[in-house]
Amino acid sequence: MTCMKNLSVVRKRCWSRSKKIWVVIVMGIKKYKRFLLIPLDVLVIVLAYVFTLFFMHPEQLSFDAVIGISDKILMAVVVYILMFNIFGVYRILPRLAGASEYFKMFFVSLASCIVCVFLNQIRTADGHFEFDFVSVVFIIFACIGYRAFYRVLSEKLDAKNGNTQLSPELQQKKRILIVGAGRAGNIIANELMSIHKEQYKIVGFIDDDISKLNGVISGIKVLGTRNDIKDLCLKHNVDEIIIAMPSVKSLEKTDIIKICTETSCPVRIMPEISLMVTEDARSTLRPVKIEDLLERDPVHLDNAGIAEYITGKTVLVTGVGSIGSELCRQIAEFSPKKLVMLDIYENNAYYIEQELNYDYPELDKEAVIASVRDKFRLDQVFNKYKPEIVFHAAAHKHVPLMENSPQEAIKNNVFGTYNVARCADENGVRRFVLISTDKAVNPTNIMGASKRLCEMVIQAMDTVSKTEFVAVRFGNVLGSNGSVIPLLKMQIERGGPITITHKEITRFFMTIPEAAQLVLQAGAYAKDGEIFVLDMGKPVKIYDLAKNLARLSGLEIGRDIDVEIIGLRPGEKLYEEMLMAEEGLIKTANKKIYIGKPTFTDIEELKAQLDLLKKVIEEDDNNLIKRTMAKIVKTYKPYLKPCLKTEPSRKFLKIDNEEEAI
Repeated sequence: MTCMKNLSVVRKRCWSRSKKIWVVIVMGIKKYKRFLLIPLDVLVIVLAYVFTLFFMHPEQLSFDAVIGISDKILMAVVVYILMFNIFGVYRILPRLAGASEYFKMFFVSLASCIVCVFLNQIRTADGHFEFDFVSVVFIIFACIGYRAFYRVLSEKLDAKNGNTQLSPELQQKKRILIVGAGRAGNIIANELMSIHKEQYKIVGFIDDDISKLNGVISGIKVLGTRNDIKDLCLKHNVDEIIIAMPSVKSLEKTDIIKICTETSCPVRIMPEISLMVTEDARSTLRPVKIEDLLERDPVHLDNAGIAEYITGKTVLVTGVGSIGSELCRQIAEFSPKKLVMLDIYENNAYYIEQELNYDYPELDKEAVIASVRDKFRLDQVFNKYKPEIVFHAAAHKHVPLMENSPQEAIKNNVFGTYNVARCADENGVRRFVLISTDKAVNPTNIMGASKRLCEMVIQAMDTVSKTEFVAVRFGNVLGSNGSVIPLLKMQIERGGPITITHKEITRFFMTIPEAAQLVLQAGAYAKDGEIFVLDMGKPVKIYDLAKNLARLSGLEIGRDIDVEIIGLRPGEKLYEEMLMAEEGLIKTANKKIYIGKPTFTDIEELKAQLDLLKKVIEEDDNNLIKRTMAKIVKTYKPYLKPCLKTEPSRKFLKIDNEEEAI
């Protein structure tokens, strides 16, 4: 029994050791498999000399004749193996080699050929130069030829087998489809094939130019047009699409991006060619963003007009969140005398100040912590800095939160705007630009109503002040605080479900830089209390937006992630409007900016209404606040919560010759 146990232990140990030896052998073969090419090269060299002997002297071909040239064969073997090792030919894997690698092999082989011929002539001086030359030429073509044949055969088998039998090296490579067979596509293809060949394999180009179809660029075939993208991605097992069309028109690029996002392949896009002159082309590629899918042409600004009213002036920006901070960045481009950035939230002010310190070290700038609700503090700021231009972006913007706290929307938005506007008037500010919203048009929520009242404030102030007061009205800004995009992205990252209030709900969208640029441009036209309406393009369904965001993350709605319709929230509309019926539209020099005429000009009536609001917001009665706002903002249709109990009336306020119970 003891002997059996000992025998079992011995067997286990032997098996363990043999297993370790086998693992070492396999690992060694995998690690040093390129050196298996050495015996193949030796065989090729021997056969090349034999073939040369047969080719040039068929009548002399015999075993003795081969033995007679054995010294030449041995020398060639030594020279070629040494040269191939010295110049790294054996570090090139034939299956992964590109054009540059084969050129390298050719020139190393040619150098070896010259060395062999030279040594043979010195060693023997037998005058058999022709024999030596022909034999080494055969060696060159044979050594390169069998490697190239192996690569072609491997690719054919891979294609035939649907790429299921790929080696680990090729399985790790990303299969890339490049859309755009022009200059930009050629740049990215050459870089991926040369510098990043271990990571990427380019399966082909896509181009709508029919003359390029089936053509070959940098060794890569043009496989089809944009209409073939989906089929080609399936056929060639594409892992990633690169759009290399930096100069194509915005609407055309959007159409191509939409096609690419339907493939479920990650999509990256190439920026302007100018950005790639001194940079790694691959590093400049960026993922497709949701703003790339907006059907919008780029904004063209009248820089001279903007510079005329900003350059050399002291500019104050209130509220340096998403929109305000971008305004600061763009204002800095026009070299103001001083830029003052005011916010109650110290992190906003700190971050934009640090960013501008880095990007514009010479700019005179200062971050100020202050609340627009505090008129005394605002007086201090205006007296100290004497701003000539004011951009008022400070506001509460979250619709659902303001529905639950309407008094805060009124304190911050309405009275904050009134305080800043009065300071601007009292301190001789030249221009005052209010950042408004499309939700101010026929509002159904308190946030929109408060912003409409802000517009009424600046229109009334313009009638009694030397300051040019204007408002700029636009829709949702992608990526801004309160935008739907960050919420959708968070839900997608967490695996869903994506929550949408209504499948048909639509909104206008623009990017933060575009909004800031148009605000600056509108400021150049400022006069007479006008409301500038920005061209927001086509309204976008939030459902389509969510679907595109999911696709950009490699997910498909209904398959990988679900959408849940939760119903419209209090105060939410299915669609937003940019203009009230009575405002009309007047064109400006910029085709993306229109002017709506002022509709409210009575400053005394405004003061009475604001006095009323001050008293109303002291009461903790959301419905009363909203009903009072509806009396002031005639187009406001409030959402009122049903009362759970009857409250006794304590006092009355007179509103438009009517009595409202408080």
